Amino acid sequence: MPAPLTREQARKALASRGISVAEFCRAHGIENPNLVYDLLAGRKKGLRGEAHRAAVLLGIKEGVIDDPDDFPPKPSN
Repeated sequence: MPAPLTREQARKALASRGISVAEFCRAHGIENPNLVYDLLAGRKKGLRGEAHRAAVLLGIKEGVIDDPDDFPPKPSN
């Protein structure tokens, strides 16, 4: 798995694709664009919930995005 991007690299990746933060949020179902701005500025760490999901989608954090209905994982038989 590749190393996570820095906040600056994530900003540049959006810019190089010509994608605004608002477009990124719409494409990924993130309701609050301010959350992404806070992640990119380092004001949030993306530890839980939608912040975690956004950080993983931006590539600035390694992690897993699960469907909340699938948690806790059901044991396999």
